[in-house]
Amino acid sequence: MPAEPADGAAETAIETRGLEPVPDSERSGRVRELVPTWVAANISVLLLTMGAGLVIFNKLNIWQVLVVAIAAPVVSYGIVGLISIAGKRGGAPGMALSRAVFGQRGNLFPGALIWVARWGWETINAVSGAYAVLTVLDLLFGVRSSTPLIVVTLLFFVGCTFVVSGLGINALRVCSTWSTYLFGAFSVLVLGYLLFTTDWSAVFGKPAGSSAMMIAGIGTIAAGGISWVPSGPDFTRYLPRTASSKGMVGATIGGAGVVVLPMVLMGAVMAVGTPDLATAQDPVSFIGELLPTWIAVPYLLIALVGMLLINSMSMYSAGFTAQTLGIKVPRAWAVSVNAVISLIFGFLLMVVATSFFGSFISFLTLLAVAFSAWIGVFGVDMLRRPAYDGRALLDTTRTSAYWYRGGFAWQAMTAWALALVAGLLFTKVDWFAGPLASTWIGENGLGWAAGILTSALLYAVLPRTAPAQPAAAGERELAESLSN
Repeated sequence: MPAEPADGAAETAIETRGLEPVPDSERSGRVRELVPTWVAANISVLLLTMGAGLVIFNKLNIWQVLVVAIAAPVVSYGIVGLISIAGKRGGAPGMALSRAVFGQRGNLFPGALIWVARWGWETINAVSGAYAVLTVLDLLFGVRSSTPLIVVTLLFFVGCTFVVSGLGINALRVCSTWSTYLFGAFSVLVLGYLLFTTDWSAVFGKPAGSSAMMIAGIGTIAAGGISWVPSGPDFTRYLPRTASSKGMVGATIGGAGVVVLPMVLMGAVMAVGTPDLATAQDPVSFIGELLPTWIAVPYLLIALVGMLLINSMSMYSAGFTAQTLGIKVPRAWAVSVNAVISLIFGFLLMVVATSFFGSFISFLTLLAVAFSAWIGVFGVDMLRRPAYDGRALLDTTRTSAYWYRGGFAWQAMTAWALALVAGLLFTKVDWFAGPLASTWIGENGLGWAAGILTSALLYAVLPRTAPAQPAAAGERELAESLSN
């Protein structure tokens, strides 16, 4: 069992705590700190591209885009907020708490899949960050992109990501707060510029698209939020047990929505005058074409910080996931694996891939499906489980209360596996199409929703897994020891 860090370790510049639950004495977080956290998780120019896609590919008008931009963060980040409640109950990262659901050995399967799925998300953001650097260099100094420069910019972006994610939760909080203020200020400036330069008659004159395409748009935008669900507890484990659950959900939705809504709308407005925005290989350089340099450069630099934070948050959680898989290194070094992978995949995407937007949507869709089966099982279990046994979470031997039968909770594993298959059956991306992808669920991009519902329903009706020893006693002992 890992040794407990000294009291106050979480308050130093570098977070040293790993999978072990946070004692009550160190739970000094506040619910309102979740707002800048989830603002930072969405500061990405990719939302502009996705908003443009709603107009170009889904054929939606501005009012339908507004509905999508409101509904998507409410649905996806509502789920993030709900699952985050487990963080304050157990004081541990999401994939560590998942051991209580799937068993010490069983948790390796969804954990490995989620860890691998993060590679796509981190690769996309690394590429977007590199493109932002390249665009700024072009605007300021006329430096054109080249393969060596692509390598250098990727190394720069991923290196900065590794440093911030390695420092831990406090560094993420500080960076998130300041980037929220700066990005908000410059987004208002961009909105003001668009207000006076956009052909609004063309924007409001666009005919409405089908309801099916609007639902599909909600699914596409929501997929990004769904990918954050297993990470939710990672950012709430420092909250006191008395923190408001409703407040946590509200702060999560509000933090994400305040960015998603205007960014998606801005992308839709830009697409009216620049219809090739959604199909561009480079999803960032268009900003330099649509905005004057004095706005474009600082806006891109701030967006660069935002994309760096997104990847830092993802790698921060990936470090915990790697530890749950048995990689016996400190969390700060565990993120190095994902950093190297995002470098390799990022280079391939920037140099070899022919369509960034197609690759991005495919990654995002499969990412959401990969996470959906875990979400349903974990969510139902969280509704049943008032607390977690911290000692049992860290005990990976047969003596653990979460060993179950051979290290597996077969009910959770069954529901997870079948739901994963169900989600893929309804999924269609550029290089894969499930046999049910042509049905209403598949055509509307709701494979991830099918995965969540399937896993939740199956796990709810299967007999509940009994722990190897009375969990309630262990949970009481843990609560008493942490309060002393």
